[in-house]
Amino acid sequence: MSRKPRILLVDDEEDILEILSYNLKSDEYVVDTANSGQEALDKIDDFAPDLMILDIMMPEMDGIEVCARIKENKLGKESMMIAFLTARNESFAQISALDSGGDDYITKPIKPNVLKSRIRALLRRHEDFKESDSDEVKVFGDLTVDFQQYKALKGEEEFPLAKKEFELLALLCSKPGKVFKRAEILNKVWGNEVIVGDRTIDVHVRKLREKIGSDYIHTMKGVGYKFKF
Repeated sequence: MSRKPRILLVDDEEDILEILSYNLKSDEYVVDTANSGQEALDKIDDFAPDLMILDIMMPEMDGIEVCARIKENKLGKESMMIAFLTARNESFAQISALDSGGDDYITKPIKPNVLKSRIRALLRRHEDFKESDSDEVKVFGDLTVDFQQYKALKGEEEFPLAKKEFELLALLCSKPGKVFKRAEILNKVWGNEVIVGDRTIDVHVRKLREKIGSDYIHTMKGVGYKFKF
């Protein structure tokens, strides 16, 4: 996984937000909270969640209305997923929630470990966190990239790569021939936790070329980089 998933928890009960936030942060998710539907809508653009866990029963604006507004107004990232977490288990409530654009419906009470498992299952469907790229070894000529063990080999020689160097290589070689724009590289490798600039990408590309050779990563001036072999 090239970056930590960002999760926005939305519930009008502070104790639930506190418990869920603590448990998800312990799994190294990036977590923010909102205690109303309007606060959730206000936070979407700045926080840019990959997944919103949304309570249905909230005053003023319930979760189904929040989800409908997100979909109608195209708020947040197109890839953002929404899971409803609610004490209501009636079939009509589930149908309404999923029809409004939700991706999953989780009934309270739920144990933290079970919730984490549901979250992992959801994120496996997310375009940025699909496990297919991280669960295999890919070979490009004499270059081998092992996504499970975070290593690269040229022939039989293994090259030690720093974490961000490997994540950059993994991203570029995930789709050979595709031009990855600088903004996309920054988002998928560095995320929004730190502020980095174009120079950071250039330095990491230079270090990668020094280790694996200069034939694989090609510069597209004014745009970004692509992997080719």
